[in-house]
Amino acid sequence: MAEPVVTERQPRGPLTVDAGLDGVDRILVIAAHPDDIDFGAAASVASWIGAGVDVAYCIATDGDAGGSDRTLDRSDMAAIRRDEQRAAAKEVGVSEVTFLGYPDGRVTPSLELRRDLSRAIRRFRPDRVVAPSPDRNWARIYASHPDHLAVGEAAACAVYPDARNPFAHPELLDEGLEPHTVPELWLMATDRADRAVDVTEWFDRKLAALRSHRSQVGDGEDLDGMLRSWMSATALAAGLPEGRLAEAYLVVGTA
Repeated sequence: MAEPVVTERQPRGPLTVDAGLDGVDRILVIAAHPDDIDFGAAASVASWIGAGVDVAYCIATDGDAGGSDRTLDRSDMAAIRRDEQRAAAKEVGVSEVTFLGYPDGRVTPSLELRRDLSRAIRRFRPDRVVAPSPDRNWARIYASHPDHLAVGEAAACAVYPDARNPFAHPELLDEGLEPHTVPELWLMATDRADRAVDVTEWFDRKLAALRSHRSQVGDGEDLDGMLRSWMSATALAAGLPEGRLAEAYLVVGTA
């Protein structure tokens, strides 16, 4: 099972509870592996789509280093994980999933990755990008898989300055992709979160999405209790009543 991008340790300081959808029509969610989005943001995604927002996914790797079956060819694992992620995306209403095909476990914040993420941004032209935090979380090391950090750093660079700069990655102009300015970046898996999204009504969608990743979570018997524990603690940290569930982010304005 891939290490989840969420953290048991609660964010420092007060959280503002707000889905932040004023003026937001399109959101691009970037991640390192299949299942990262579903651990970190799937309930938020379901809530945003429920509010009429168009959401797309861009995933850097195919997750070919996941699982523990040594007899399974890694290309077969990659195909399984792509199919699982597409199924998970459908559970929350996402139909557009792009895989960049970088090697699982060997991602770096390279110029090539920055270019490919800038391409995804220029194509989809989102009002918000959601991505993993590029900062190591020493409170829970599992949140800081090297691929998560690398993709977070490359995504931040793609949001600013690459995607908006016509002179960055000039080959994108040759592809007909004009610069695009993303007004805000939301970071997952951070202990510096300042925003919470109340996703109580969308929890079942998140759970169904995660159970789609059978190669990583098996039958998913432990998921319900584990997720409720984490998400209820986040909700309480945000001042929500007992019984509510939330996902948390650090919101960075870029405009």
